[in-house]
Amino acid sequence: MRNLLRRAAIMLGLIAPAAYAWPGMDVNLPDRRQLHLVGSIHMGTRDMAPLPASLLSRLQQATALIVEADITATPPLTDTGPVTVPLSERLSPLQHEILGGLCAEYGLDEAALALLPAWHIALMLQARQAERLGLRTAYGIDYQLIQAARDMNKPVIELEGPQEQLELLLQLPDQGNALLQDTLRHWHTNARLLQTMIGWWLNSKPVNMAKAFPSTFSGELYQYLMTERNQRWKTLLEDLPAGGYVVAVGALHLYGEQNLPSLLQK
Repeated sequence: MRNLLRRAAIMLGLIAPAAYAWPGMDVNLPDRRQLHLVGSIHMGTRDMAPLPASLLSRLQQATALIVEADITATPPLTDTGPVTVPLSERLSPLQHEILGGLCAEYGLDEAALALLPAWHIALMLQARQAERLGLRTAYGIDYQLIQAARDMNKPVIELEGPQEQLELLLQLPDQGNALLQDTLRHWHTNARLLQTMIGWWLNSKPVNMAKAFPSTFSGELYQYLMTERNQRWKTLLEDLPAGGYVVAVGALHLYGEQNLPSLLQK
């Protein structure tokens, strides 16, 4: 009853939720289940290691760590399927021009990219952009949490796993052409968003993160990659046994429409 009253008071704005020196929030579920949701960045800067001591302390006290996928064991992308539509037909002349400029800037072979599905091109471009900003996988939040959990002998639970994430990409309509187009359309916005999220971890002070997320996905893509996954994760989290859990998911899943915390609190 006490937890229920507190949740209601937070939702009504009568009291403020707990503030952390990182993008995190608490959700209490019935039957003695406590979730500490952490807005992860899958690639980070050297200055983002080690993780805050208070976050590691929460992990030490947790029953288990929950992540989208164990990225420390993710195999390289293979068997992505043949390209069904030429690159010249997948992009508008302006988008093709932008892609050519990015290939020149980041040292990518446009002819080689043309042989890949659109979603694969999008992920390669996003990875190059993150690397240019100084981000590396080894300093990503979920990567560091997984390593810390293993050092503490804590179970690591996957919400999806690498194979399921690959299947999600393979099932995108038009081989993920919308993802590639959104990546090109919002290129500079994505860079600013990455820098904003890095700042959350480096500044070590609470911020109003809900106002920091511009829309960088088209409607159908957001529904597929964000809303539907949040709903599946909600079901999995609600099936957990009693205990305390640290849940690290991409920060975008914690804010915006149909975000994971709001679904869990309904």
